[in-house]
Amino acid sequence: MRHHFLMGAAVAALLPAVAKAEDAPASQSDIVVTASPYAISRDETPTIVAKVDREKILRSGGASITDALADVPGIAATGFAAGASRPIIRGMDATRVRILEDGSSSSDVSDIGPDHGIPIDPLSAQSIEVVRGAATLRYGSQAIGGVVNVLNNRVPMTLPSQPLSGELTGSYDSVADTGQGSALMDGRAGNLAVHADGFYRNAGDYDIPHGTQQNSFFRGYGETAGASYFFGPSSDSHVGVAIMQYDAKYGIPSDSTYIDMRQTKVLTRSSFDVGSGLVRTLNIDGSYADYTHDEDEPDGTIDTTFRNKEYDGHAELLLGPLGPLRNTAIGVEIQHRKFSAIGEDSSYLFPTLTQSEAGYLFTELPLGDSLHLQASGRIEHVHVTGTPRSDIFTKTDYTPVSGAIGALFDASKAVKFGLTFSSTGRAPAMTELFARGGHDGPDTYETGDPNLRIERANSLEGTVRVNTGGLKFEGSAYSTWFHNYIYGDLTGRSCDDDGVCVDGLDEELKELNYRQQDAHFWGFEGEATYNVLKAAGGTLQARLLGDYTRAKLDDGGNVPRIPPYRYGGGLTWTAGQFDAGFLLLHAGRQNRFGAFDTPTPGYNELNAHVAVHPLKAYPGVELAVVGQNLTNDVQRDAAALNKADVVMPGRNIRLVLKVATF
Repeated sequence: MRHHFLMGAAVAALLPAVAKAEDAPASQSDIVVTASPYAISRDETPTIVAKVDREKILRSGGASITDALADVPGIAATGFAAGASRPIIRGMDATRVRILEDGSSSSDVSDIGPDHGIPIDPLSAQSIEVVRGAATLRYGSQAIGGVVNVLNNRVPMTLPSQPLSGELTGSYDSVADTGQGSALMDGRAGNLAVHADGFYRNAGDYDIPHGTQQNSFFRGYGETAGASYFFGPSSDSHVGVAIMQYDAKYGIPSDSTYIDMRQTKVLTRSSFDVGSGLVRTLNIDGSYADYTHDEDEPDGTIDTTFRNKEYDGHAELLLGPLGPLRNTAIGVEIQHRKFSAIGEDSSYLFPTLTQSEAGYLFTELPLGDSLHLQASGRIEHVHVTGTPRSDIFTKTDYTPVSGAIGALFDASKAVKFGLTFSSTGRAPAMTELFARGGHDGPDTYETGDPNLRIERANSLEGTVRVNTGGLKFEGSAYSTWFHNYIYGDLTGRSCDDDGVCVDGLDEELKELNYRQQDAHFWGFEGEATYNVLKAAGGTLQARLLGDYTRAKLDDGGNVPRIPPYRYGGGLTWTAGQFDAGFLLLHAGRQNRFGAFDTPTPGYNELNAHVAVHPLKAYPGVELAVVGQNLTNDVQRDAAALNKADVVMPGRNIRLVLKVATF
């Protein structure tokens, strides 16, 4: 009762400010910040940038950022658990997809095992950007597949226009008897901007079409406080800091264990307006995170504790026009990551240290009114230490060099073509080098190879955009040739915890060895919207989307754990205070699976929503009803190691209330 009273009081306090929301500035949903050192629109990049806004994040629900990206073409999820699902971009995940929070590392261990979650809850996100192409080299060689950047304004980057604004949300999901809520606040006092947010989520074991998925619960909460001080003649310069806390417990559906995760993180962001000459702005960002999770038995006994302490620092100079170059950025990045595990699974990966230093360049070159180029380059030194299965402490050093160039051609006001070539080198990750034992979460016995070489991806991508007002289309076709591609290879054998392996699957753990060979990825993705009807009463819009990825190894085999093709479409009606829509997606059967894997059946998924702003005087109040997997099809994730034991959530009815002043 006390929580209901506090929520009601908070809503009542916000309502007067909500009435002023009509005076808020226009939406900036078309502006992206990850794709360039300079804020640009999505249509100004050679590659397609995906952006998910706050409204879609709240309607999608789920404890993972991948839930908000579920219907973005080219994006899939590892789907291992409700609390552990990492984005897959064009068949690439883990060490090939960089997860960022406001441009800095997420600083977790989700790249070490698929049962490890990302300590970023979508309830705290304002938007999520997915970027590929030349700009990804600003963020490291782990971004071969792309960058997923969660933007949450925890360190304010601009002075708010209002003294105080905020948002309260609450929602309920029927599929797991889930209750969740969030609160966001931004304000200013003179030249000081402040931010605070918090969230809470409690989900039970979720329903599946023929029962309940055991041990699939999730409970989490977090809070953040941040502030920035603005100064200088134009008040564009600022220094800011935020302190974040994240805590979660979630079950591993294919096992009886659960994970107890916590992270404390400090994020700093500073920008200094240097002047109007060649050097325009100096940006300095950094983060430090102390991450820990325990892998517990049902009675609370701790099997293993994983720890990760990580520092990620960036300094970037933004330059003005330099000859034919319009915008240029020169930057450096330093990362220091210390990982350790204590307990039963500590033999899986002994303590490791990863240190990297990098320098990069990003520039834009207009060639007339219709053609402009983006180019980037990066060189980094990576030093990794650890102890492989040989029990010999090993030091490895790599110096990957990467480069990319992209061109965007405006064929007309309505049509744009893009072409991007990149050659990216990636140093092997700690798990690929030093894994040496059993990991109970994914039920694997993994062995790394300390002699692995730099992986290189040579990629060519073409894009087309059409925007006639009523019709919008964005499509990409790509091909990536890997040299020394690193992958986890199932051998068909199984092992016990002591590493005694036999042919077949009689033992508990599947043997998985990290290997290298050349590989080829290719595919396409696209999305189109068309205004079927536009009248004074509202707009009826049709949407079509699809994606396809094919990945083969040089020996003729299939790259393991690749998501299947998808296609689908739907309709949306938008009319002032009311909008509604549906989307029907078909995920194909995955018959092209890796060695010692199995096929994955296809499925159909129908999602729908109805949303209303019931109070015209308070446009920031929204009520929504969302239906997910209304077909109640059995869904298994082709990219998940535990797909034989885990079915994705069944039919869900989601109720959402939002009260916002912005």
